[in-house]
Amino acid sequence: MSNGRRRWWILALGVNAHTLTTVGMFGLPVLLPVIRDELGVSLAVAGVLTSAPSLGAMVSLILWGMLADRRGERLVLGSGVAVCAVLLGVAAIVEQPVVLGLVLALMGAAGAAAIVGGGRIVLRWFPAGQRGIAMGLRQVSFMLGMGLAAFVLPPIAHAYGLGGALLSCAVATVVAAILAALFVSDPPLDLPAAGTRARTPPAASPYRKPELWRVHATSALIVVPQFVVSTYGVSALVDAHAWDDVDAGRLFGAAALAGAAARLAAGYWSDRTGRRMGPLRTIVVATTVVMGVLAVAERVDPWAGVAALALAAVVTVSGNGLAYLGAGELAGPHWAGRVLGAHNTVQNVVSFGGVPVIGIVIGASGYWAGFAVGALCALAAVPLVPVMAERRAARAARAGAAPDTTATPSCQAPTPCRSGGRSQAGP
Repeated sequence: MSNGRRRWWILALGVNAHTLTTVGMFGLPVLLPVIRDELGVSLAVAGVLTSAPSLGAMVSLILWGMLADRRGERLVLGSGVAVCAVLLGVAAIVEQPVVLGLVLALMGAAGAAAIVGGGRIVLRWFPAGQRGIAMGLRQVSFMLGMGLAAFVLPPIAHAYGLGGALLSCAVATVVAAILAALFVSDPPLDLPAAGTRARTPPAASPYRKPELWRVHATSALIVVPQFVVSTYGVSALVDAHAWDDVDAGRLFGAAALAGAAARLAAGYWSDRTGRRMGPLRTIVVATTVVMGVLAVAERVDPWAGVAALALAAVVTVSGNGLAYLGAGELAGPHWAGRVLGAHNTVQNVVSFGGVPVIGIVIGASGYWAGFAVGALCALAAVPLVPVMAERRAARAARAGAAPDTTATPSCQAPTPCRSGGRSQAGP
């Protein structure tokens, strides 16, 4: 198999691993009404249980990133996803809320390996002019996982209970672990997009200048509208709009598939323009507008609220891949795993802390208030996107000068990015 075809095969394995772990790690909010009924807990407590995997991932993402930088994706994906499957099986037989939360957190800590490993595959196997669409495909795995969860888990839970749904997740995750352990590999050193660990000295920390911090901060803020919609959207349809929970899950399943298409479109857009941050800022502005409309519509018109909720489920997830890719490109080959781990850790910290807070806000004032908080957070992210640093790097590249190596690379497809006076075809 040629390297050109092989990189897409390796990416497919990473997408598969991330998709199937996502079902169990982040698809649990579609079971929120079932969790409340079977365990007899409040909305806020049920929200904490569904976000427990984010807590586990928050603790382990950087560690998985360090291991991936040292040992590669095969070990990380094979071992982490396998342990995730085992813990999902354990969660299927647990009945106490506290114990279940602990097991789900440990499961998230193991499954975080799929988040880091999949991102490094894009950065190490693909040249800069293909990374946008490749990262879009990789990020589609999250939406595919959420779509699978929305379509599959509620019917299984209705037939076999919460335990049956979790056991189904465990079986699927075992398959992903086996495939990753058998077939994922590192790129050859002579591949243009491959890392060059054996040929270059360790790079200085990419955190010396502010652009990377701003990308992290942007992602921390825009994850708020995302988790508000994904965690409480099904409950909003059930509680505020009298929908059946299976039908509500199907709506969010369709929205997840549309969100996957939106992530692909964002990646293609960034490759065509040679930019990451410009398209990201446009998406952040769109998220602000949609969440604001949703908050108002939830107060004044039930049908408009449903339509706005479906649209928000698509728009709020469409920019994640660009922020993730931007962080990885800023990191460079020696820091990619750690920086991507840190990037997702920031998002998981915000998600885990924010879910119960939003639950309390919704309980006190209604779903519209939770959506309004999401709109405000997206608005705060708009000025943080480092668009000017990206433009300066692009102007310097066009002028033949060496741009600041810590600025967001300008990927003028089909030519490689240039940063620090050398080709950035791959980290």
